[in-house]
Amino acid sequence: MLRPALRPTALAVPAALLLLASTAHAQDLVPAAYTPGPVGFNVITLVASFNRGDVTFDPSLPVEDGRARIRSAAVGFTRSFDFAGRYANIGLAVPYVHGHVEGMLLGQFQETTRTGLADLGARVAVNLYGARAMTLKEFAAYRASTTSTIVGLSLGVGIPVGQYDADKVINIGTHRWSFKSEIGVSRRRGRWTVEGDVGGVFFTANKNFLNGGTRTQAPILTLQGHLIYTIRPGLWAAFDGNFWRGGRVSTNGAVATELQNNSRMGLTFALPVGRQQLRVAISEGAYTRLGGDFLSLGVSYSYAWTRRRP
Repeated sequence: MLRPALRPTALAVPAALLLLASTAHAQDLVPAAYTPGPVGFNVITLVASFNRGDVTFDPSLPVEDGRARIRSAAVGFTRSFDFAGRYANIGLAVPYVHGHVEGMLLGQFQETTRTGLADLGARVAVNLYGARAMTLKEFAAYRASTTSTIVGLSLGVGIPVGQYDADKVINIGTHRWSFKSEIGVSRRRGRWTVEGDVGGVFFTANKNFLNGGTRTQAPILTLQGHLIYTIRPGLWAAFDGNFWRGGRVSTNGAVATELQNNSRMGLTFALPVGRQQLRVAISEGAYTRLGGDFLSLGVSYSYAWTRRRP
């Protein structure tokens, strides 16, 4: 383990890395986030993700050759509903994370591992234009159309219930709230769909960082885009990309010397399994100034049902 005098500064950045597999809003690559469906449906989603790669530390820290391996599993529940005649949905995700971080601290190899419940993620979204609330029959007719435009708005919340120990720098939970507001636009023409989303992530302060210290983080600007090709309903592939900037961290009033200025590129494949859906996503850091330059693989399975006939 790290020597006590060095632990607080040397691992301040890896503390955030364990969150990448759970609710790191800024790094999400989520195609079809505002694609509508019929109202009155419930969806259970099981997710597994695997992340590994290099870690770029703040230049002021005496850490080199950082690497991390993060595995996570999550269970999510989503409910679609009618909001003032528009399609809307609300969801909750419960993630569990296992993370291992290692690197050279002042020329000596050091490593640490954390396993436990991460912060919960909640999200509510409503399509403001182009997708009214529809029954299953109406949705089938809508999906058969060749051209459509959608404008959606969402709010995501990171709920600080994850594993957290104020005696340790590396934690899975953040001990703070986070909020992501986003607006997305989607345009479908024939088999092709182009999507673009812009948002901001905002954080409350962690007022118990290392036993009573205060750790704050500036907002993060997020951008993402997707190009989707639909082979048939439920079967599609997407090319994904994003960019995020900001998030400078301050600890007890001392501001870090770097901010995040990163991007990722990836591919997503959606496969129908009966009336359900399986998704496989792979992504890699395209540019990383500070943080994790990871190769990520994610797999999810969604099961949908309704208690009443739409």
